[in-house]
Amino acid sequence: MISRRHFIGTTAAVAAGSISASNTASANAVETTDPVRPVVISTWRHGLAANEAAWNVLSAGGSALDAAEQGVRVTESDPKVSSVGIGGWPDASGVVTLDACIMNEKGDCGSVAAMEEIENPITVARMVMEKTPHVMLVGKGAQMFAVENGIPKKNLLTPNAKAQYEKWKSAHPDAIKSRTINIENHDTIGLLTLDSQGNLSGACTTSGMAWKLPGRVGDSPIIGAGLYVDNEVGGATATGVGEAVIRACGSFLVVELMRQGNSPEDACRLAVERVISRSPDWKEIQVGFIAVNKQGEVGGFCIQPGFDYAVYDKAGGNRMFDGKSHVTK
Repeated sequence: MISRRHFIGTTAAVAAGSISASNTASANAVETTDPVRPVVISTWRHGLAANEAAWNVLSAGGSALDAAEQGVRVTESDPKVSSVGIGGWPDASGVVTLDACIMNEKGDCGSVAAMEEIENPITVARMVMEKTPHVMLVGKGAQMFAVENGIPKKNLLTPNAKAQYEKWKSAHPDAIKSRTINIENHDTIGLLTLDSQGNLSGACTTSGMAWKLPGRVGDSPIIGAGLYVDNEVGGATATGVGEAVIRACGSFLVVELMRQGNSPEDACRLAVERVISRSPDWKEIQVGFIAVNKQGEVGGFCIQPGFDYAVYDKAGGNRMFDGKSHVTK
């Protein structure tokens, strides 16, 4: 006799197969092509340097997880990048706070948010994943955990970031009270990796909106919003105004749309359309997604023109792509 659990599982599998068969862009159609491995994809032009570091790991047979961490560490440690890591622009009180998350092929994940004085939050996020029973640590607790695990504190406010803050502050003396913030400095780096063994991982890290209200946290450290990886399907990550991404559970949505048979680009486009439907102010904000599926196909889509992303694979090397946008030029 067939058990109820087995019956339900078998029935669900048959139903899922029927749905896929009726979809002209089915996942089964994707699986007939030869997979492209390894692959790295990351957001924005600063992703080129991150891709190089990730590729060095992957090309030597390393894991997708190690590649994702090592890739975004490059951006976190680059003081010329004003939206990630050291050199990131501070909040409205002049304090630099960092957010990051990481996720591996097993579904394990770790995250830190509103953390001060730690240059590489992605490494702390991985430690949270591997050394604690938790997913997220925040604020002073995250910093204390990092220090206890041998990571030294460091002043993250560079002279350039300080000068930019003082210039902004002089023009907005009552910024905290009036809630005047800047939503243009939101070029988060999200990076996705597919290794030679076919395993996926991802990382996302940021200093958040420039001049944000103290304590503000966006989508970047939130699993399912700023980053999501499912080793059966693919991975996705987001950039832009985090509040809009959170409302749509953006990266999880992209992965689920790929599960339904959509290509990475189409999945990103549909997720952007969902963000727009949830955001009355969508004409004034930017949100972009990138994705990679299990076969190594990649894609990206955004609301406004101007979003680009970097891809590294054996066929084309390390190069930039312009993200297709909902708003045409």
